[in-house]
Amino acid sequence: MSRVTVNDDLQTKLAGLQQAVELYDASGRILGHFIPIPASKREPQVSEEELRRREQSTERRYTTAEVLDHLRKL
Repeated sequence: MSRVTVNDDLQTKLAGLQQAVELYDASGRILGHFIPIPASKREPQVSEEELRRREQSTERRYTTAEVLDHLRKL
C-alpha cells in the first residue's frame, strides 16, 4: 500500500472522524475513501502476560540486521 503524508489542515479535519468518509477535490471529483482506525486498534494487540513471557524467554533472538543479512543470502 502506498503512503501519503497529509498537511496539518487535512489531519485536523480527519482526526475526529468515527466513520468512513469520501474525499473529493475542489472540482468535485472523488479522490478516495478514508476509513479511520479506532484508537483501540492502533496499538499492538499483545497482552501484558505475553510481553512478560517474551521478556523472560531464553530462546535465541535475532537483530534486524541479522534477519536482513539472512534474507539477502536466500
